Amino acid sequence: MNRIPGLMISAPASGTGKTTVMLGLLRALSEDGLRVQPFKSGPDYIDPAFHLAACGRPSFNIDTWAMGADLLSAISAQAQGADICVAEGSMGLFDGVATRGRCGFGSSAETAKAMGWPVILVIDVSGQAQSAAATALGFKTYMPDLTIAGVILNRVASPRHERLTRLGMERAGLSVLGALPRRGDLTLPERHLGLIQAVEHPDLDAAIDGYATFLREHVDLAAIRAAAAAVAGDAPAGGLDNGTTASPAVRRTSAPASAAPALPRPPAQRIALAQDAAFSFTYPHVLTGWRAAGAEIIPFSPLADEAPDATADMVWLPGGYPELHAGRLAAAATFRAALRLHAQTRPVHGECGGYMALGAALIDKAGVAHEMAGLLGLVTSYAQRKFHLGYRRAVLRSALPGHATGAALRGHEFHYSTILEQPDPPLADVTDADGTSVPETGSHRGHVSGTFFHLIASEGGDA
Repeated sequence: MNRIPGLMISAPASGTGKTTVMLGLLRALSEDGLRVQPFKSGPDYIDPAFHLAACGRPSFNIDTWAMGADLLSAISAQAQGADICVAEGSMGLFDGVATRGRCGFGSSAETAKAMGWPVILVIDVSGQAQSAAATALGFKTYMPDLTIAGVILNRVASPRHERLTRLGMERAGLSVLGALPRRGDLTLPERHLGLIQAVEHPDLDAAIDGYATFLREHVDLAAIRAAAAAVAGDAPAGGLDNGTTASPAVRRTSAPASAAPALPRPPAQRIALAQDAAFSFTYPHVLTGWRAAGAEIIPFSPLADEAPDATADMVWLPGGYPELHAGRLAAAATFRAALRLHAQTRPVHGECGGYMALGAALIDKAGVAHEMAGLLGLVTSYAQRKFHLGYRRAVLRSALPGHATGAALRGHEFHYSTILEQPDPPLADVTDADGTSVPETGSHRGHVSGTFFHLIASEGGDA
């Protein structure tokens, strides 16, 4: 199979503007007639929806800590038919965890190496000029076998500032692929878990159009495309399904994207999936795997007081922002009654925000308690905020739909709510990336289960 050119948009740290660059680049390349396949390095479940909006193709997470080699290959196969792959990094380029996971430490640099993609660094040059080159040079030499294709200078204050910064990059032997003037109106709105959801942006398409126009005016799109093509063309053999180069941890498979067997298997045949502003955090590779295996996904909106499909084999409540909509959920009598009826005979599972909604009560930011579904005894508080962030490994004490007792699962936890009561039996023994036990074990009662981590993959062959 011919190799598909690709590149990684990364940065020295979070908050440098790489998401704006990513979205503008996806839209600009799509406008130029390219079929662009987006990816997201790491476990972020918000950015892929923005990528889809920017270029029209689903974006997939690539995670070397949580995913096995077969799953990484199956996800890379989703690029079939694309002209170019563009991935967005997370945090800083080399940031990961301290303890190795299934195929690595979870850094964007590992993803770029595994996929054979050169890296474009987005560098915030505010408050510096030639000194920015020292930072970029350090990133270029830190991992010598990782290709740094060039840099995009962001938040440039003036033509003089740009000239001085370019002189430093020239001295360091680094190509400047663009220089973006400082503009406060290009900032995407955020809330406590990062960006607001794509569906909540007041005019997302127009905003992305603006990013694309901004990039066309200030970056060399031809040079960016050439850098991706040059590295893919020179890459050694031994790559993934889409032909990009892989580390030994990522094996080649001949399975086409439509039948990739390593994608997650569905927990049931007909799945009622909560889907609205309160419940939207689902990993694209999970839903793709469910559909590829023949499962039917039936969306419904708890916020609109809709009942899950009465013929569904199970109900799945994903994560989201129930703490922002607790009053509406408490008033959604039709939804709660139907959920309780379903749970009498068939499984219901919730992740993070979905788990909170299955509990007895949710206390909002103002300290007001709202009645939830009551299928679990869980009581959570957003008023007593505590930051919970990180990878999770869970060994099930009780069976979960699609996973037997004793199965080992990998996922990611990211929320601020605190557990006040959890009277039900723990669902799993849960540890962080370093193997340290965490108290958020999940819980279960009858046909109902919930976890605070978002499931990424099973260790049992990724199925």
